[in-house]
Amino acid sequence: MEKTIDTQIRGLHHVTAITSSSPKIYDFFTNVLGLRLIKKTVNQDDIQTYHLYFTDDMGSAGTDVTFFDFPGIQKGRRGTNSISRTGFRVQSDLALSFWAERFSALEIKHGQIFEQFGKKILHFEDFDGQQYQLVSDENDHGVAPGTPWKNSPVEKENTVVGLGPTVVTVSNYDHMKLLLEEVLGFNYVATDGQFHLFEIGEGGNGASLIIEHRNDLADAIQGYGSVHHLALRVADQDALRYWIKKIDELEFPNSGFVDRFYFASEYFMAAPGVLFELATDGPGFLQDENYETAGEILSLPPFLEGKRAEIEAMVRPFDTTAHNKPRT
Repeated sequence: MEKTIDTQIRGLHHVTAITSSSPKIYDFFTNVLGLRLIKKTVNQDDIQTYHLYFTDDMGSAGTDVTFFDFPGIQKGRRGTNSISRTGFRVQSDLALSFWAERFSALEIKHGQIFEQFGKKILHFEDFDGQQYQLVSDENDHGVAPGTPWKNSPVEKENTVVGLGPTVVTVSNYDHMKLLLEEVLGFNYVATDGQFHLFEIGEGGNGASLIIEHRNDLADAIQGYGSVHHLALRVADQDALRYWIKKIDELEFPNSGFVDRFYFASEYFMAAPGVLFELATDGPGFLQDENYETAGEILSLPPFLEGKRAEIEAMVRPFDTTAHNKPRT
């Protein structure tokens, strides 16, 4: 009997951005946003560069934002043809009010709470000008949220619980709409001005993209303060190989199969300047570290372990042990 393959794209997997400072982004995400550093490793294609993964308590797919700190990279420039704003989920409208007050107290640049597509939203930035938004899960239905990090400095009811609607800005909206609907299987939901909401799979905040149509801007330039790529979830390697074949047949520039040890993936150019990835839900981040101390040491996949001395001599060490200690 032929095996049935679950080829449905499940929602957001992760967003990978670029930072000017690994220690500063570690502090921002653990001590300000209250996400867990589940993995401190390196860019597997550029081993002098850290790759930090911030997630929910368990490192669940769909909850992680990750960062590279490419040495010497310039500051990015905002513009069209880019993944322009990373979304996060919070559990209620009331939580957004908490975050607005917290950001003000910590002197973090942020906007006012507003509504888009029936959801309350709060924009904010980090020290690099990286753009984010918090989106309320109040009355949300669809992909389940993650598990609040037990050592978060934020009360459980206000914690960030996963990735939310993320904004992709493009000059050719018709191309992106065709890709999302006819190739990847997204459903168009609604339009608000130049913004267009699409959902996939179970839908909801954890499976949404917002496409912003802007043909009046120069192309973005990638650098620190910008997003490198956005990844979508697939069930397993069988599903991934199905998508690799489909993307290849459609002649999108792509990487083919890539084994990242913590998951398997394929990268492809969704539009000029917009790099998408399809990534498996597993095997996950805790296969080579234990739950209690994950993220404390430089973790390397087996195919890089033989280069540990070389890698440790290149990356600038910094302490990531404090986040696993219970807060008082």
